[in-house]
Amino acid sequence: MKLPKLVVFDMDGVLIDVSGSYRETARKAARLFFSGAKGFEKLPDPLFPLTDLAKLKQTGGLNNDWDLTALILHLLFALVKTPAGALSAAEFADCEEAISRSDVRELAHFLKDPHPLMILLDRHGRRSDPIVNLCYRGDVCTGNRIKRIFQEIYLGKSLFASLYGEEPNFYREEGLIHREKLLLDPALLEDLSQNHLLAVATGRPRAEADFPLDRFALRKYFQIVITLDDCTREELRILDESGERISLKKPNPYMLDRIPQMIGRKFGECYYLGDMPDDMQAARASKAAYRGVGVIFAAAEPENLRGELVRAGADFILTASADLPALLA
Repeated sequence: MKLPKLVVFDMDGVLIDVSGSYRETARKAARLFFSGAKGFEKLPDPLFPLTDLAKLKQTGGLNNDWDLTALILHLLFALVKTPAGALSAAEFADCEEAISRSDVRELAHFLKDPHPLMILLDRHGRRSDPIVNLCYRGDVCTGNRIKRIFQEIYLGKSLFASLYGEEPNFYREEGLIHREKLLLDPALLEDLSQNHLLAVATGRPRAEADFPLDRFALRKYFQIVITLDDCTREELRILDESGERISLKKPNPYMLDRIPQMIGRKFGECYYLGDMPDDMQAARASKAAYRGVGVIFAAAEPENLRGELVRAGADFILTASADLPALLA
């Protein structure tokens, strides 16, 4: 009897179009972060092109969009004037004071360039700014300004309040999560699920992964869904037992290695579909010998992404979702 294949999907950019949600949230959150700074009203809206953001994310290590937003701000602060001698976060009482004492007028002028993020990355590398570090401590409800703004924009007023038990402070409009669209036809997933074992491995928190699975009625096609929460729980267990702090997020293959252990059935080849170099690196590093399938059919610049995915170790490049059954065959 021929064994089914194990086919694991990343969520963002593979199952779900997030160009109008997560990506736009990162852009809006970076701008709103500067609210209260001198010259804030001069900042362009939108702050930078989404194509520039896509190129930054493709540089790797940014599977989590909170980290992506923080890196954007680290880069932008290269052109933000802060009080003389502001060398450490300890010089400010809190994040709000640090922002109010900052001047973004020079940054506003620079952002007229069509590729500001990549220019700053080329000039400064992945720089670290003390004010951004100050504002990226804690969690959503414990003082992390970056995560708080991001979650308020992405979830919107009602969903944010229901998940966190607090009213939003920065953004009270409908969440951008409602802009998400399906990238794969449910009929295709249904056909695949008849002959193969399907699973999801995503860097989303559990609640944010559940939302599109339920909204688009996709859950029934997947045997297992692994999320950021599973990584965080294991990271905390390791820290508690050994005192070692590690990251199990992609490109670490933790999620991909866990799925074969949980599936409970025999299967043949393993495939992982992802749209970022980190996905391909995780597939290559996995003990289960996944074949990495780089997805470019939703990319803003597909040929540029193709090159990045191939360099990261992709075994196949998928240019159209309808080609997936033939690839698996």
